[in-house]
Amino acid sequence: MSHSEYLEVFIDESQEHLQAINDNLLKLEVSPSDLSIVGEIFRSAHTLKGMAATMGFEDLAHLTHNMENVLDLIRNQKLDATSEVLDVVFEAVDDLEAMVGDIASGGDGKRDVTKVVVMLEQIEKGETPDAGKAVHTPSPAAGQLELSGSSIIESYDEFEMTVLDQSFEQGYQAYQIEVTLDEKTLLKAARVFMVFEVLEQVGEVIKSTPSAEELEEEKFDERFLVTLLTKVDGEEVRQRILKVSEITAVDICSLDKQALQALKETQHTQSDKQVDVEKAEEQTEKKTATTTPSDKKGVEVNKTVRVNIERLDVLMNLFEELVIDRGRLEQIASELNQNELNETVERMSRISGDLQEIILNMRMMPVEQVFNRFPRMVRSLSKELNKKVNLEIVGAETELDRTIIDEIGDPLVHLIRNSIDHGIETPEVRRAAGKPEEGTVILRAFHSGNNVFIEIEDDGAGIDRDKVLQKALTNGVVTEEDAAKMNDSQVFQLLFAPGFSTAEKITDISGRGVGLDVVQSTFESIGGVVSVTSKLGKGSLFSIQLPLTLSIIDVMLVEVADEKYAIPLSSIVETAIVNKNEVYSAHNQKVIDFRGKVVPLVFLSDIFAVPEKREADELYSLVIVHKGEKVAGLVVDSLIGQHDIVLKSLGDYLTDVFAISGATILGNGQVALIVDTNALIK
Repeated sequence: MSHSEYLEVFIDESQEHLQAINDNLLKLEVSPSDLSIVGEIFRSAHTLKGMAATMGFEDLAHLTHNMENVLDLIRNQKLDATSEVLDVVFEAVDDLEAMVGDIASGGDGKRDVTKVVVMLEQIEKGETPDAGKAVHTPSPAAGQLELSGSSIIESYDEFEMTVLDQSFEQGYQAYQIEVTLDEKTLLKAARVFMVFEVLEQVGEVIKSTPSAEELEEEKFDERFLVTLLTKVDGEEVRQRILKVSEITAVDICSLDKQALQALKETQHTQSDKQVDVEKAEEQTEKKTATTTPSDKKGVEVNKTVRVNIERLDVLMNLFEELVIDRGRLEQIASELNQNELNETVERMSRISGDLQEIILNMRMMPVEQVFNRFPRMVRSLSKELNKKVNLEIVGAETELDRTIIDEIGDPLVHLIRNSIDHGIETPEVRRAAGKPEEGTVILRAFHSGNNVFIEIEDDGAGIDRDKVLQKALTNGVVTEEDAAKMNDSQVFQLLFAPGFSTAEKITDISGRGVGLDVVQSTFESIGGVVSVTSKLGKGSLFSIQLPLTLSIIDVMLVEVADEKYAIPLSSIVETAIVNKNEVYSAHNQKVIDFRGKVVPLVFLSDIFAVPEKREADELYSLVIVHKGEKVAGLVVDSLIGQHDIVLKSLGDYLTDVFAISGATILGNGQVALIVDTNALIK
């Protein structure tokens, strides 16, 4: 039986259950004696296991079953939910997420999970798991590695077991070797090849995880495992591997007859358990089949429907065409000035306006979809850095268009890592400063007008204004003359300047700018504005202003000679008309004094090389626009008025056109280019 038609539902629901497990595990760590939380985790795991078994994803079902056994012990108060136990459960959830991710990308969901299964079974037996392997901690330095005779990190089929048995009889030693590459390695396959060359000089590799083919295709993170048969000492093998560049760690476990026998028993036990699991699930499915929802009276029917996002995209594209035609109809009606036509068009405009709101709302998703990943990330990162961090999430129900949701995840990850890594101090430093040992990072989202604001606030060390300025001067980001005039806000904005960061890790603010220029450009590409405020010793606040949607936007239409341009209302402060004699020059730039502030003028006719058609008029029409706190006045020939327009991309042939973010079709069929005001404000 083919399950392909249910695959999307399976992936969606699996991701929801895994997110629920992650969230509840974090709650359980805070309240380890709250059995109701354990019950929630157990139910999510049990449902996931049943779904995976039904869909034929056996590896997924097996691992969930092992995790379920540990949760059952906690639920029945036979095991304490200690941080060490939860580390292993979190490791299992990581593997489950990777399996579901593989299935979502068209894979079979298979994964070598022997390591975490062994640890889960150790917990079941009341033994202490090798928890060091379960937590994602920084790789130890090469000099700190130790040989171990107990950790089993690979499993073997019958043929491989036979090869190992015979090799022991012939005087060979077997080592399981875990090699960790530097995370910045660009040519991972080349490094793997060099490691295999080293190993083949001293012995024979009988197994690798992932497989040799997957290693060659770089289908692995930074770590891979090999089993080596050799007569060379393990320490010498390790030293040879470490001579390969970009290797950060080598863990070696010696595998003797006793360890091999223990592994055989573990694998047989696992196989027997799975037979029992399959029988139990078969019985459960039979029982479930006899009771259908229609047998239960008074049960409320779920009134939601899952809709593929591609269908919503098609619907949105069709509606965008309707908006363009609506504008055309409105123009024709105004030209013909016929009552009946005017009334019909007005009614159609109202109805399509309501339809527009419904379709846009259908595409809206809570930012919770992105925020959900951060509590787990903060837990792992604070353990890595030996810091105590409390993440508070406020306004997770705030909604944004899914196209924006898709873009904001990675830059937010960077900003939160930044706050924890370079903002929050260690417990010792915080104690000395009279602060609580535990630092706080607040992730906040809220609506304001046609925008959503996302803020990341920490109560850490703050940003040293003088050090930022000094670093910017050293790197040539600003001149001495500019630096003397800058206020705090302008100085902190230098963190986002390309070239601000260096590889140097000495100053207190090192790393504060790493990649922040990329973060800013990502947000700006979706119409966002990033700003930062900070108080030394008190903390920092990164604020991102985002538009609600990118598809249909409000603009001010302007005219420059015979050309029409659209300026997004979200960028406009106000419009104005000024006399030419109010314009003066400063630093070879025409400026005006606007409400006590010097505002530079940008002539769109010069920027877009439009042949001038200005009459001998003594007035300039201005559109005052802003980018954060920076302001500029765009000089145009005339202001046409406010319109709803459909934002269309310029396509693959017109990429990187300066100061143009897209185009739209107006009611008269004319194309108007949409001005990217961020590019015009320096």
